[in-house]
Amino acid sequence: MRRALAGPQIAAILPAICLTGFWIAGEAALVLGALLLPVLYILAGAEVSQRAAPSTARDAVTGLPLRDSLELVLDHALRGQEPVSGKTACFMLRLDEFPAFRDRHGPSAADDAQHRIADRLRGALRDGDLVCKMGEASYGIAIGPVTLLDLEAAIQLASRLQSAVEDPLSLDATTVYLSCSIGFCLGTRSPLPTGASLISAAQAALAEAARFAPSAIRSFSTEMQRHRQGGALSTDELTRALDNNQILPFFQPQVSTDTGLVTGFEALARWCHPERGMIPPGDFLPLVQQAGLMERLGDKMLVQSLIALRRWDEAGVTVPQIGVNFATDELLNPQLVEKVRWQLDRYGLDPSRLTVEVLETVVASSPDDVITRNINGLARMGCRIDLDDFGTGHASISSIRRFSVERLKIDRSFVMKVDRDIEQQRMVAAILTMAERLGLTTLAEGVETPGEHAMLAQLGCDHVQGFEIARPMPFEQTLEWVRAYHDGLIEAPKFGRRSG
Repeated sequence: MRRALAGPQIAAILPAICLTGFWIAGEAALVLGALLLPVLYILAGAEVSQRAAPSTARDAVTGLPLRDSLELVLDHALRGQEPVSGKTACFMLRLDEFPAFRDRHGPSAADDAQHRIADRLRGALRDGDLVCKMGEASYGIAIGPVTLLDLEAAIQLASRLQSAVEDPLSLDATTVYLSCSIGFCLGTRSPLPTGASLISAAQAALAEAARFAPSAIRSFSTEMQRHRQGGALSTDELTRALDNNQILPFFQPQVSTDTGLVTGFEALARWCHPERGMIPPGDFLPLVQQAGLMERLGDKMLVQSLIALRRWDEAGVTVPQIGVNFATDELLNPQLVEKVRWQLDRYGLDPSRLTVEVLETVVASSPDDVITRNINGLARMGCRIDLDDFGTGHASISSIRRFSVERLKIDRSFVMKVDRDIEQQRMVAAILTMAERLGLTTLAEGVETPGEHAMLAQLGCDHVQGFEIARPMPFEQTLEWVRAYHDGLIEAPKFGRRSG
């Protein structure tokens, strides 16, 4: 009743109240009503706004309200306390690979990007919806009461939000692209009828989306909640996972833009937890680093990758090489070259079939020390050296030469929308021209669409890798995938520059 008195609904009943008072008690009642009703309206409105007003705390960068506001609005919607009845939902959105974006472009550009993304999200929503800041590069959205809000409508809204985020951003005269992953939960599927519960459910869906990032969308399920209830990952749990072979390489194919043939695979660490399911690298690799277990994980990835090469050979499947990421901790081991040589001899493999992937940030910051000697020692042995995430670490041409690099892996940030953005095309073309002059081959990472694949091929990029080709997969799936992929090449169009 107080909410009705405090809202615009009072305008509909005010004439009836005045006329009834005049008919019963004459002019005195009319005067009294004119004096008292405004006072009652103010008092009722003050109480309602005191209960319903969200927190005034706001994020310093974006100006958005914070989690408290989101939780309060969702509380009211779930308990039917909104003036207009209807369904609600909570969306959680996180910008993909934002720490790398911050490292590449600097804190000022990162803050500017977050502010502008916030404006875009508000522009993609209705006036009754609320956007809040949930942490760096993450946003929470409460959908105001709406008559129809089912799974299909929610997925369409998530796609609209992704489109708004993924439009090009102009920062310091440079065009950049960001993508985002989204998790959501409909109010009707909330484990409990509270804002906190609905937020937690949407965060569980976002965590699931992060496993399939970039640009993934996931809806909440009770299975996700059970995984989250397992709590934070511990060092003991990580150690047991390494002991019990729960952390294994998944393999993502790399293909030639000229012939279309598979030219190799990259080994990527994945944790297959018996209770929590697939744990994304972003959730466990920092723990591996903190626990000082990067070298142990690297040893496991190397051995399993070499075993995969042998098994491909035995199965008659042509995979020329395997790429394995070498972390700084591994590259600091003075015995690294001998250890790799021993493992290659153990499995009877030529060193040229092992590609050592080194982050550009490592090359850019490493002086002439044990890291340099190890990388060059592996190159002299015959291993191929890939410079990973090229364009993010500011490696000089002299350092590329000093580390015997054979191939540049162009970072995904330059690949996104390359088929639609002339500035992206110019940037990639400049990298490819430099690589050609230096006698280096190139591979583009994060290729997600046929259009990107085709444009990279036309620009002269030698190899591509990404979801457009295939997602990372366990070894058992690679055998059938390679056979099916090569069979499909008979009918597939060629993308390369020589294709006419």
